[in-house]
Amino acid sequence: MSAPTLREALDALAAAAEEAGFAASDAAAEGRLLSAAVAEANPGAYLEWCAQLELPVSAQEFMDAAVRGRRYRASATPLASQAAASPSPAAHGYLDALEQVCLAAATLGQPGPDALGAASLAAAAQRPGPVAPLASTTPTQASQDEFLAQAPGILADVLSRLADSQQRVQQASRAGLLDLSGLDPHAGGAFAGFGPGGAAATPSAPAAPPTPAPAPAAQVEAVPEAAAEPAEPEKTVEEWLAELDDLTGLAGVKAEIHRQTAILRVDALRTKAGLKSPTITRHLVFTGNPGTGKTTVARLVGGIYKAIGLLSKGQLVEVDRSELVAGYLGQTAIKTAEVAAKAYGGVLFIDEAYSLNGDQYGEEAVNTLVKEMEDHRDDLVVIVAGYPEPMSDFIDNNPGLASRFRTTIEFEDYTDEELRSIFASMAAKSDYDLGDGCLDEFDRLLALQLRDETFGNGRYVRNILEAAIGRHAWRLREVTEPTLEQLRSLLPVDLTDPEPEPGQPLKPPAGAQPSIPVEFPALPAEQK
Repeated sequence: MSAPTLREALDALAAAAEEAGFAASDAAAEGRLLSAAVAEANPGAYLEWCAQLELPVSAQEFMDAAVRGRRYRASATPLASQAAASPSPAAHGYLDALEQVCLAAATLGQPGPDALGAASLAAAAQRPGPVAPLASTTPTQASQDEFLAQAPGILADVLSRLADSQQRVQQASRAGLLDLSGLDPHAGGAFAGFGPGGAAATPSAPAAPPTPAPAPAAQVEAVPEAAAEPAEPEKTVEEWLAELDDLTGLAGVKAEIHRQTAILRVDALRTKAGLKSPTITRHLVFTGNPGTGKTTVARLVGGIYKAIGLLSKGQLVEVDRSELVAGYLGQTAIKTAEVAAKAYGGVLFIDEAYSLNGDQYGEEAVNTLVKEMEDHRDDLVVIVAGYPEPMSDFIDNNPGLASRFRTTIEFEDYTDEELRSIFASMAAKSDYDLGDGCLDEFDRLLALQLRDETFGNGRYVRNILEAAIGRHAWRLREVTEPTLEQLRSLLPVDLTDPEPEPGQPLKPPAGAQPSIPVEFPALPAEQK
């Protein structure tokens, strides 16, 4: 079984969105960003990405989408967050469709192990939920069968396309069509000789999707029966809080969320009973270094508030300054209001919110947010996040914010043992087993890291695992039919770059091809 084309996967995503009751346009936007973020490490990916999306060839547009979509390699998209909280089987079908988008994106351009690693973790991130510790994780037989059925075909497809791409590059090089003079070797997704200023090359038009064969009668008759299955019950407050408690570390954060839940729950019950109740703000300030779980907790807050009855949907919409501010005064208010509208019924999470300080555009965005928080105070929660001192200045800078953000929750850095546990949990959630010595190798790498305010915490762990998955795929590149154990098992050697043999160039798995004397390193992932 090979991965679908990106066009096929995006069409299926739109269909799944409509069946789940989501807007197809919102699904298309999510698929566009997610696919670019997964494929950005593949040289030449932007050519196929533009062709599949029927866009003019533009490396800049591709990279803009990739930068905006990187957060979805570590956390669920807004619709995925809403689907995961929904009891509807159709909503869960949307999560399956997002997974196929990840797999399709990994084969764009000149496929390499980096993109395969990104696709694996991004697909897992679209199904948010607690993960049991590695020692007690036992996949179901159904998940094993599904993984065994898909993984060999997808890996074979990626490696086959890799060999074909290498051959085409060699042919182009011999014909003098490759011009490397203007190449930025640090630009992810760049393919030598193509794009603005490069050699003339136009992507072939996307192939028309094959006409589906008529479904057998047995399948047609089975549809009503499947649709008639009872929906799963929605999560209770206790289940959401249990998911929060299952997170590694964050003892102070958990205690404060429990306290806020108790206060707001009683307040909601008093209001329902017709009793007077003090005005309690629901909006929160999260402070802490990158990668300390702020986005994950924000998603859980949305689910908790929905279960209490404070929110109607509970989805998480994560944005930064670039998605709130427009190029002209007046346009920013419209853009910010449109973003807030997507978060109605859920949580609007603004990362590095203090970046809105200091100019008229940011001030316009903040004033619009204050108005949205007031106009939709019964069905919108805003969480702003960033480093402690800048966040304090941000709140104090606008009286409208100071009166609405009265609760600040501090996220502390993870300890070594907590990071080790997070690494094991991330691997387990992505259907990987850690072989003997993997955790020891992780400890060795962690000990070499400078642990100041620039350290990425969970982001660092995710980058280590993503690279390990890529090296694992590279290690299995010549295994025709890998076993389930081989497909699942990471080894200590997968956690570090291989040493070059004497007299031989290094063959890293991160997109550099053995037949090409130029490496194209991927940009570092920006995880939350």
